[in-house]
Amino acid sequence: MSNLLPIQDISSLIPQKVPFVMVDTLLEFSSENIKSSFTIKETNLFVEKDTFLEPGLIENMAQTVALHTGYDFFLKGEQAPTGYIGSIKKAEVFKLPKCNEVIKTEAKILHEFMGVTMVETIVRNSRKEIIAQAQMKTVIVENA
Repeated sequence: MSNLLPIQDISSLIPQKVPFVMVDTLLEFSSENIKSSFTIKETNLFVEKDTFLEPGLIENMAQTVALHTGYDFFLKGEQAPTGYIGSIKKAEVFKLPKCNEVIKTEAKILHEFMGVTMVETIVRNSRKEIIAQAQMKTVIVENA
């Protein structure tokens, strides 16, 4: 895998597998920030009546955080760990995107300590409107 961004094959960077993948491209990466994109397909688990639903947006935000962790571990030459959402607060969904739309999700790392990461996330639609945002706490599961 190349270190040059964007990276479109992110399958080894996140623990989720098809059909539960809600990110498809790594656009930007730094130690404090990440930006991903996702093209919404009509076959997606969270699409109903041509609309990507709220649980899909929340999962997209969480997987963007997982992508940050996975790419960070990749750069260190280590396998991406498994994690889970510890908490979600201040989640707001303003608008639901449609099929074939590309959404872009940004996550800003606020705090990271002993495998627990607190982030702010923002999802924008193809018109660059903010359609969802949340604060999340994710927790890495120790690799055995």
